[in-house]
Amino acid sequence: MRYLAVDYGSKRIGLAICDPTETIVSPLAVIRTGKDLLRKISEVVKREQIGAIVLGLPLNMDDSQGPQAKLVLKFAEKLRNSLHISVHLQDERLSSFAAEEELFSAGLPRNRVAQRLDAVAAAEILKAYLEQKGPDKSA
Repeated sequence: MRYLAVDYGSKRIGLAICDPTETIVSPLAVIRTGKDLLRKISEVVKREQIGAIVLGLPLNMDDSQGPQAKLVLKFAEKLRNSLHISVHLQDERLSSFAAEEELFSAGLPRNRVAQRLDAVAAAEILKAYLEQKGPDKSA
């Protein structure tokens, strides 16, 4: 199944996808948050033949839910209701840190890191979800 990972932020949304065999995860895009956000995500779901969404849940280090996690949970409901597709939540703690490390180690200049960070963070979220799910477990 092809999954779409979403790294939800107040200004930008990072998107990443995997191949149908769930082996290769690729950053896809960074889109701006706005009134047409659900439409943009719906277009990606249709175009890329997505079977489910993995939404990063920003838990606090003590596993509690802060204000951003509550916004993400509301957004998950909006996705489910408007797209009629499964939405799985994945702990995204440290995904941005891992994405930054990956981009800096690739030698990208700081301005390029900023442009790609949210999509690479979404890829980290999707990798973690697929590893946790395992190869023979359906979600």
